[in-house]
Amino acid sequence: MSRKRFDAMPCSIARTLDLVGDWWTLLIVREAFLGVRHFAGFRDHLGIARNILADRLRRLVANGIFSAEPKTAPGRGYEYRLTEKGRDLWTVLTALRLWGDKWVYGRGKEPLIVRARDGGAAVRQLLPADAAGRPLDPRRLVARPGPGTSPDVAARYRGAAMKRSLPRNSPGQAVDSGATR
Repeated sequence: MSRKRFDAMPCSIARTLDLVGDWWTLLIVREAFLGVRHFAGFRDHLGIARNILADRLRRLVANGIFSAEPKTAPGRGYEYRLTEKGRDLWTVLTALRLWGDKWVYGRGKEPLIVRARDGGAAVRQLLPADAAGRPLDPRRLVARPGPGTSPDVAARYRGAAMKRSLPRNSPGQAVDSGATR
């Protein structure tokens, strides 16, 4: 079964899922953050089939998430390193890990604790913030069309914003709730 492609969808989430949305890809990136650099290391740590690993590494390199440098040690193969683009996935993986710690494992049962090398406190949450560094509440956000949005999607966003600004129990009376659904 082939999976649906999102490369034509005008949505940053959908297009990103096209690059890193299958479970093996994000687990390979996770292993790279944990220090794995070689094919055999990824294979052994993940228990992934060679053909799938080779395909995912090829795609990660082609999409600029990893660089592949020939090994300096004896033997064939490459050393895979996260690029800046790949390192920027840290927040994505951290958000997924923290969500899983809370909703899959539960507090006090986390399989991995991440903290600063200097012995700092463990990373317990990521908070999206505005330009001034103030935490943002997702219930107070609204989506607006951006410069890369197609006219039909822009109309859908504008329509959704209008519907959200009218309370359900008071027809005709506008209220700016700012909430998203």
